[in-house]
Amino acid sequence: MSRGTVSLGVAGSLGPAAIAQIAVAAEKAGFDTLWVNDTPDGDALAALAAAAEVTGRLRLATGVVPVDRRSPSMIAEEVASLGLPTERLTLGIGSGIAREGALGRVREAVEVLHDAGVPRVVVGALGPKMRRLGATAAEGVLLNWVPPVEAAAQTRELKALASTAHVAVYVRTAIVSAARARLDAETARYAAFPNYAANFARMGVDAAATTIRDVTELGDALEAYTGAADEVVLRAIVPEDTVEAYVDFAWRTAPAPR
Repeated sequence: MSRGTVSLGVAGSLGPAAIAQIAVAAEKAGFDTLWVNDTPDGDALAALAAAAEVTGRLRLATGVVPVDRRSPSMIAEEVASLGLPTERLTLGIGSGIAREGALGRVREAVEVLHDAGVPRVVVGALGPKMRRLGATAAEGVLLNWVPPVEAAAQTRELKALASTAHVAVYVRTAIVSAARARLDAETARYAAFPNYAANFARMGVDAAATTIRDVTELGDALEAYTGAADEVVLRAIVPEDTVEAYVDFAWRTAPAPR
C-alpha cells in the first residue's frame, strides 16, 4: 500500500464562515481533505458548502453524520439543495448513539444515499461488524481512536475483504502545550464511554496512545499513521476555537510545502 494522504479535521460548531476561512488555509497548506464533524450545534454540510465556494482542489468530508439524528433522506436532500460538489464529497455517516439496530440502520442509509446520487460514502466504525459493513457496502471506513499498529491491522483486514475500500483514521492532535488540557479533557471523556472503554481494553492501549500530544511527536506519528491507512485526518485541537488558531495549526502541520 502506498503511503496515505494527510487531511485536516475540525468541528461543525465553528460555523460556515469560520470553516470557509480555515478551508482556504487547508487547501494552500496542501491537505487532501477537510473533514467537518456534524454536531447538534454545527451543520457539517452547510459548513462544507461554504468551504466549497472558496476552494477548488480540496476534497470535502463529513466525519460523521449520525443517521439516528439525521435521516439519510434528509441528508441527501441537503446535499442536493446546497449544491455540494459530489466529485469532491465524501459523506461520512455513523450509527449514532442508539445501539439497537445500528448495523441495519447504517446499511439502509448507505443504500439511500447511493440511490440519491451520493457516490462516495464511508462509515464511522468502531467494531468489526461495522467496519466490514463499511468496506463491503460503502466506499470505506473512518477509524477513530486507534494507534498506528491497530490501524494497520484493521486496514489489512478490510483490504482483504474489499481491496478498493478506503480506510481513513481520525487522530486527535495538539501541537502546542496550551492545547494539551483540551486534548486531555476530550481523551478522558471518550475513555469514559463504555463502548470506547471496551475498545481500548481490547486493543490493550490507553486512550492517550491514540493521540498526538505535541509538535515534537508529529513527524514520527505521521510516518506511522500514513504507513498504516489510506488517509490520516489530523483532528485539530487548539487552545481556543478561533480562525487564527486553526489556520496556525494548518500551516504548522502542513503536509506539503507552502
